[in-house]
Amino acid sequence: MSKREDYLSWDEYFMGIAFLSGMRSKDPSTQVGACIIDEDKKIIGIGYNGFPMGSSDDTMPWEREGDFLETKYPYVVHAELNAILNSIKSLKNSTIYVTHFPCNECAKAIVQSGIKKVVYFSDKHKDLETTKASKKILENANVEISHINLDKEKIVINFRD
Repeated sequence: MSKREDYLSWDEYFMGIAFLSGMRSKDPSTQVGACIIDEDKKIIGIGYNGFPMGSSDDTMPWEREGDFLETKYPYVVHAELNAILNSIKSLKNSTIYVTHFPCNECAKAIVQSGIKKVVYFSDKHKDLETTKASKKILENANVEISHINLDKEKIVINFRD
């Protein structure tokens, strides 16, 4: 008997964990996940977008439009920052897998934490000024940026055979 041929690649595995983490988000419009690995391919942080710990998901606003303080934007912690804050060791020379390209605020946290590579799936906000600033921040700090192209269309997790 020989080994299985349809096992996950490292990129599929870590991006899959980022997507799975994003499924924890209660945001009705955008679910973002992040997974940080060290140089030995060990997971050292995961996160998803949501309100700060202890904040009620039922009383905080989820709106995307309206008065700033009545929208989600001033309150939500992004997946990348949550993964950084949830990390279990130094992030020096680590890699972050993210479902969406990081915003400028997350890019600053990525650089400051010592992450050296960003692997992203979606760049749907590439035309926003915050995304352009993010790319400039990452490139200026010599953080490698890699858009992931996955061969698999989906990964199925079946809890029942």
